[in-house]
Amino acid sequence: MTEDRPPVYRIADLAETDRPRKRLEILVAQALSDPELLAILLRVGIPGENAVQVGQRLLAKFHGLPGLHRATFEELCLQPGIGPAKAAQLKAAIELGRRLRETSPDDRLAIHSPNDAGALVQYEMSALEQEELWVMLLDTRNRLVTIDKLYRGSLNSSMVRVGEVFKGAIRRNSASILVMHNHPSGDPTPSPDDIALTRAIVSAGKLLDIEVLDHLVVGGGRFISLKEKERGLGFA
Repeated sequence: MTEDRPPVYRIADLAETDRPRKRLEILVAQALSDPELLAILLRVGIPGENAVQVGQRLLAKFHGLPGLHRATFEELCLQPGIGPAKAAQLKAAIELGRRLRETSPDDRLAIHSPNDAGALVQYEMSALEQEELWVMLLDTRNRLVTIDKLYRGSLNSSMVRVGEVFKGAIRRNSASILVMHNHPSGDPTPSPDDIALTRAIVSAGKLLDIEVLDHLVVGGGRFISLKEKERGLGFA
């Protein structure tokens, strides 16, 4: 009597038009789901799961792409079907995505809305395990000059030195800044301390003639603009 074993499900077992790599060739990468993109990196699955299903399991285990970004190399290696080689491939792909966002083309990225700024930082900031405060420096045409990463740890209005927030802008003669910080809890709802800090920064910006365009709170892969929320929290 032979022992029943679960079948091995492979990408090759799928109809050709259903295979992630073939779909990418026919369509564009944006048309593929997150599990399909992960499957292209993983290439093969394990007994009982094809690569797409392994990708689905990883996303469920780590609560989406931000959680997968936060996961350590060792945590990935502990997952069924993910050894050191596949963990390295996943980490390398995530890091390339992060670096791509920081690459400045000849015509520097212009920030015209909270969505422009949020899209630039929410991927990386959502993966941070501690609170961090970043300051985006912009020129007279609202083009990104650089991002100063100033504070790390528990942030409140009393511990943040407002002068430090503007130090980089003064040194680089920036016309305006945009402040952002993350909530590791995943809830980007602004706290009273966030509003108080915003008010202090906006007031200092008026004295220094450096416009504070916004303060974004990032969490759980999304963000909230204090300037747009409820008639401008801290900006009124």
